[in-house]
Amino acid sequence: MSETFREGLLEGKVAFVAGASSGINLQVARRYAEAGAKVMIISRSEEKIQAAAKGLRDDGLEAMGMSCDVRDYGKVAEAFSVCRDKYGEIDIVLSGAAGNFLAPALGMSANAFKTVVDIDLLGTFNVFRASFEHLRKPGASLVAITAGQAVKPMMFQIHACAAKAGVNQVVKCLAMEWGPENIRVNAVSPGPIGDTEGMARLAPSGAAAEASKSKIPLRDWGTKDDIGDACLWLASDAARYVTGAIINVDGGSEFGDASLDATKVDASK
Repeated sequence: MSETFREGLLEGKVAFVAGASSGINLQVARRYAEAGAKVMIISRSEEKIQAAAKGLRDDGLEAMGMSCDVRDYGKVAEAFSVCRDKYGEIDIVLSGAAGNFLAPALGMSANAFKTVVDIDLLGTFNVFRASFEHLRKPGASLVAITAGQAVKPMMFQIHACAAKAGVNQVVKCLAMEWGPENIRVNAVSPGPIGDTEGMARLAPSGAAAEASKSKIPLRDWGTKDDIGDACLWLASDAARYVTGAIINVDGGSEFGDASLDATKVDASK
């Protein structure tokens, strides 16, 4: 997305971004602020969230931070009140707090399963539910960060698959229930994002990285900017008639292994 298009796209709007001390969610918050929004970011670590907010302000952007665990509904509600008191009615809410690790079901405790479901699924519900009384009506846009595990079963990911499948249904149910208030609710589902800690752990070597990219139709990983731009579009009036959508930003990786290059197959035989 061009800088010219982004400029002023969210001028005068207020955005609340959960799970934004680093990574994809912080980049989304930056995109919102660069487009003119006043942004509040939350995350569990006071030190990290204040450092992230300061980084945005140091770049001339309007931002504030507050430590908050999305599993605690009371704290989430308090954060929204602080944001509303500071900036006014909230136009944009992004819920992106998440937890994950690789583990087989038999190697996972019930508490470990519950932790991921509580952060991802309960956290998304808490953020969206607590936001309602503070939203600008009509016109507010809510965006969840989901994942391919929501629709594609994966080994050693039973907790994340269950949680993200729930997130997708929260998005669709709220889109139906809150649509009459002209509140839009959507989700972005990132694929492999190269400039993140997660991909650095999953495919750290050159060979592993190239093997991963060879399976993606677009033959490359995405970037945090790709996710930021998708979330910016959903938050803007350009997506005014889009609700209940799960937007895949994954280079086509949802379709599975695309390592065969169809352009090099001789179909004449």
